[in-house]
Amino acid sequence: MAKPPEQIIRDEILALQAYHVADAGGMVKLDAMENPYRLPEPLRGELSGLIEHAELNRYPDPAATQLKARLRTALAIPAGAELLLGNGSDEIIQMLVMATARPGTTVVSVDPTFVMFRLIATFCGVRYHGVPLAQDFGLDTDAMLEAIATHNPALIFLAYPNNPTGNLFDEAAMLHIIEAAPGLVIVDEAYHAFAGKSFLPRLERYPNLLVMRTLSKSGLAGLRLGLLAGAPQWLTQLEKVRLPYNVNVLTQLIAERVLQHQAVLDEQAAAIRAERTRLSDALFAVPGITAYRTDANFVLFRVPDAPRAFEGLRARGILIKNLHGSHPVLTHCLRVTVGTPDENTRFLAALHDVVAA
Repeated sequence: MAKPPEQIIRDEILALQAYHVADAGGMVKLDAMENPYRLPEPLRGELSGLIEHAELNRYPDPAATQLKARLRTALAIPAGAELLLGNGSDEIIQMLVMATARPGTTVVSVDPTFVMFRLIATFCGVRYHGVPLAQDFGLDTDAMLEAIATHNPALIFLAYPNNPTGNLFDEAAMLHIIEAAPGLVIVDEAYHAFAGKSFLPRLERYPNLLVMRTLSKSGLAGLRLGLLAGAPQWLTQLEKVRLPYNVNVLTQLIAERVLQHQAVLDEQAAAIRAERTRLSDALFAVPGITAYRTDANFVLFRVPDAPRAFEGLRARGILIKNLHGSHPVLTHCLRVTVGTPDENTRFLAALHDVVAA
C-alpha cells in the first residue's frame, strides 16, 4: 500500500504554509509592489511585432546573449562582473541555496525581510537564521557579526531597501558585514529604481559580494526576469545549477526591446517616486497612524487595529498587504504599494473612512 504524503514529504515542508497570493479581482490592487503603469502604446506596438515573429517552436537562446548585453548597458554592470539570469529573483535565490547546501550549511539574513529567503532555505533543507532588526528597522550590526561568528554562514542575504520595512540599511554597517562574512553576501536590490543607491560599483573590491536585481518592480513583473551580478569564479559555479532554457523566448525578446527604451521606465519610476512622497505625507498626517520613511515603491504604516483596517479597505475595493501577525515588530502594520495618482487618492479616501468609522 502506498504511503500517505505525511510519510513521504519532509517534516519541515509539511509544517509550511504555501505562499499566498490574494485574489485581486475587481480591486484597486496595491498589495504586490508592482509598477501601476502600462507601457506606452507605441512601445506595445513594437512588442506585438516581436511576438508575431517569435520562433515559439524553438528553444530560447540558453545564454540569453543579446539580453545580457542589453542589461549590461541599461544597468551599468561593471566590466569585470558576470551575469546570471533567472526566472525572477526567486529562482536565483534557489540556485544560490542549492549550490551551497552542504550538510550543516546555514543561511543568515535579517528579520523581518523578504520571506523567500527563509522559505527557499527551508525548501532546500538548509538551516536559516534571521537576525532581528533594531527598533528603527536598521541593522543590528553587533548581532549580525555575532551570528556570522556563531553560524559561519555560506550565504548572507541583505535586501536594500528592505522589504517589508522599505528602508535602506546603513552602508557602513553593510560593508562591515561583507568584510566579516566567510561566504557570499547577496545584496538584493529589487527596489533600486526607487532608491537610487547601489552596491554594484563595489563588486570589484569585494569578491564575495553579489548583487541581485529584478525587472519586476520597474514595470515588467509579468516577464519574471531576475539577474545576479558578480565575480566570474562564483557565477561560473552557479551556472551549473541553472536549469537549461530558464528564461523563455518572449521574456528575452520583450525585455531586450523594452530596455532599449530605458527613458520610459525612468519616467515611470520618477512618477512613482513623486506619488510616494504625496502618499507618505498624507499618511503621516492621519491621526492615529504611524507611517515609516521608505526608499522603495511602498509605504509601511501602523494602525490601531490592522485586521479591522485591512478588512475595511477591502470592503471598499482596496487591496493592500496585512503584515499583522507575520512578525512581532510588524504588529498592526499594513503595507501599501504606491499606485497611480487616482489609485492613491482612492486608497487615502477609503482609509480616512475606515479610521473614522
